[in-house]
Amino acid sequence: MNTSKFEIADYLDSKEMIAEYLNAVLEDGNESEIVAAIGNVAKAIGMTKIAEETGMSRPSLYKALSEGAKPQFSTIMKVLKAIGGQINVRPI
Repeated sequence: MNTSKFEIADYLDSKEMIAEYLNAVLEDGNESEIVAAIGNVAKAIGMTKIAEETGMSRPSLYKALSEGAKPQFSTIMKVLKAIGGQINVRPI
């Protein structure tokens, strides 16, 4: 029996699913997990499209959103805007 690696990006097929996924990771994840989640969403939407909308190159995006990367906050904000998201703060 052959198995394939699970890719969350294959299941992020609606704005609602993307928002649910990112909110769950933002609530419970650490910095590395949040960067990886944003990368997964970018892959689901398409890195070429995200690159065009952010003005960044695809290789730069892959590097910035890879596991263990420490992207600048401005990069995260550009990508969030390109994927149609924003950061909201709610009191705990």
